[in-house]
Amino acid sequence: MAKSTTKKTAAKKTAKKAAKKTVAKKASAKKATKKTSAKKTTKKAAAKKTPKKVVLSKITQDDIAVAAYLNFCERIANGTAGSAELDWAKAVESLKG
Repeated sequence: MAKSTTKKTAAKKTAKKAAKKTVAKKASAKKATKKTSAKKTTKKAAAKKTPKKVVLSKITQDDIAVAAYLNFCERIANGTAGSAELDWAKAVESLKG
């Protein structure tokens, strides 16, 4: 009878060890997941805090000329009074604005 009791005890110990290993694996997997998500969160937060540099493009004479021409076409279509200088000034203001 002592042998069967010893076998049962050994089987219980083996089962407990296996259960502990499974729990340990799950715990380490959770830690790894937490670390990964923490890193992602940190990167996202850093990306949000860092302002992006806005590169302003220079307004060329050609850009102003096109905008002034469009202002001229609109002015003629509406039949309003004006001049080329006013069209140009309006174009510069709208492009800078």
